Amino acid sequence: MGWDKALADFERFDFTDGPWTRPVFKRGSGPAVVVIHEMPGLHPQVLPFANRVVSAGMTVYCPSLFGDPGRPLSNGYAMGTMFKGICISREFNAWAAGRSSPIVEWLRALARKAHAECGGKGVGAIGMCFTGGFALAMMTEPSVVAPVLSQPSLPLVMGPGGAKRAGGVDASPEEIACAKRRFADEDLSMIGLRFEGDPLVPRERFDALQAEFGDKFERWDIDPSQARPGPLKHPHSVLTINLKDSGKTQDALIRVLAFFREKTGVC
Repeated sequence: MGWDKALADFERFDFTDGPWTRPVFKRGSGPAVVVIHEMPGLHPQVLPFANRVVSAGMTVYCPSLFGDPGRPLSNGYAMGTMFKGICISREFNAWAAGRSSPIVEWLRALARKAHAECGGKGVGAIGMCFTGGFALAMMTEPSVVAPVLSQPSLPLVMGPGGAKRAGGVDASPEEIACAKRRFADEDLSMIGLRFEGDPLVPRERFDALQAEFGDKFERWDIDPSQARPGPLKHPHSVLTINLKDSGKTQDALIRVLAFFREKTGVC
């Protein structure tokens, strides 16, 4: 359909690890940051964030895990990706707390490749929405040094039993224990971003992360009045769709870029 014209400024390559092959879009120079797109795919409104990472002196690796790379947002596209592909796919864990998605293993391998190619002290990783928690689970890969969880929406809280999943995270106890050890031993930390009242990212989820990681979890709960209006009734996408040119979302963007620069070795 020609949707990937939106990615014309990026170098595309296919990356295979284990049973999975996915396209990856790369741009920039300097240490690497893996930018994992939100639902419903690597849509055009993710790319300004990726380009800001490039402008801050880093190389972005943007994998396309689901959806059509470059395809614009629409309600039909989002619903189709969500229910026909993601929730029933064996590559993703949408419902269970205490377990990461199998595709995270592929992302760890991509981070190793990115570090080998770009150098620096390590690799940054940001997940958004459905992939928000992936950056935490990636911490079992030693090259990952700067995880950011932007509006982490898994496990899903919709449907029966959703209230019990509100405080859950999509990482295993072993992955969480590894992250805690690395945070302590290597002087690392992580950032979490959400809008207050977001029904897809309940407050209990950030409460659980704060209880688990203490001051190693830098928590941003942003008032929804600070969001740029978007297609959802309640703002959700902190660094993409609902990013404003000023205010708290812009502060969050500046902080995330500084975090990546510091931890990956740009400055």
